[in-house]
Amino acid sequence: MMHCSGLMLIVMLVAYSLASPLPKPMPFPEISSLSFLQKSVVDYDRNVQLNLKQADPEVSPGMWEGDIAGLSFDTYYTWRLGLRFEVFPERRWKNATVPYHISHKYSSIDRETIQTALYTIGLMTCIDFVPYDGDAEDYLLIWPVEEPAGCWSFIGRTGGQQVLSLQPPDSQGPKCLGGPGKAIHETLHALGIFHEQSRADRDDYVTLNRENVIKPFLHNFAKQSLVNTTYDFEYDYASIMHYGTHFFSAGKDKPTLVPKRRDARIGQRDGLSRTDCYKVNKLYGCFERSPYEKLKYESFCDILGL
Repeated sequence: MMHCSGLMLIVMLVAYSLASPLPKPMPFPEISSLSFLQKSVVDYDRNVQLNLKQADPEVSPGMWEGDIAGLSFDTYYTWRLGLRFEVFPERRWKNATVPYHISHKYSSIDRETIQTALYTIGLMTCIDFVPYDGDAEDYLLIWPVEEPAGCWSFIGRTGGQQVLSLQPPDSQGPKCLGGPGKAIHETLHALGIFHEQSRADRDDYVTLNRENVIKPFLHNFAKQSLVNTTYDFEYDYASIMHYGTHFFSAGKDKPTLVPKRRDARIGQRDGLSRTDCYKVNKLYGCFERSPYEKLKYESFCDILGL
């Protein structure tokens, strides 16, 4: 009798296992993606590359403007501070929903930092970050890429697996995860937002000291043409998407960008500014969903924005 009961238990377990779906394998960066990424790295002189590795992790990857993957001179000048989704509708995340997966290589503390960044954006905007279920065609894979290391992202939805790199802390410092700020910055790139100092009207608000910029990196301070300027918002010194005063600087006493407003500070990586918040909400139509949601997200921007 006991033998029969044991057999029945085995049969039931086997039947249950066959009826239950197999767990989805954890995603890894695809080889094709990594090969494409290498083409995003500018072929700087070896000495310049060595200096980059000692720089801010938003600068060290050696991509366009330091941390933007997949761009060239040609594609850059066809876009705006935020992608024109009426021209590039395929770059918008569908239904303002972003499936994501955080690499198992991160420590629990680093995972919490990344989750905080996603939660912050999700709270202040209508962007819905959902865990990758193994079936979504397009998803964000947050991974500590070793080469090129640093903090970097593509602009907007690229389709399929989309890598966003956040270098974890090491013996030299916190890198991209000393707080949620840099993770927010790179995620905004993935949503379609460019750097603030790329605006066509940049020179009205900050002074670019060209002589203080390491020469091979001067192109990273290019402005977009006036016809490509987007959004009905004032220039935002407080934007989390703004360069700091010493990005690509030739020395600690050589600022590359200086605000023209005396009390202004640039380069904060603490959180979304009020304008950052409005920008994302407008880009994804969050204000247009209903009067209630317009009031809700405007309130979050006004109260929580820096």
